[in-house]
Amino acid sequence: MITMRLMRFGAKKKPSYRIVVMDSEKPRQGQALDTLGTYNPMTEPAQVKIDQEKAKSWIAKGAKPSQTVESLLHRVAKTRKVTQVSKP
Repeated sequence: MITMRLMRFGAKKKPSYRIVVMDSEKPRQGQALDTLGTYNPMTEPAQVKIDQEKAKSWIAKGAKPSQTVESLLHRVAKTRKVTQVSKP
């Protein structure tokens, strides 16, 4: 099964993550099929960058997002809607 999940990077006690698509049986630091974006929880507010077009195409192909990635996708979608509404 193909999943969308986080791959940890960064120094000790200073994590940052890449949002990747990979086989669910591979280890966390294994080879990814595709990189969708980044997530840095150490900044205030937490910084999330996701290529939504790639994410939608992988979901259409059958990739299942993890709980964390799913919440990040919803967060990015909400902020995009708010910025689109506020722009005249």
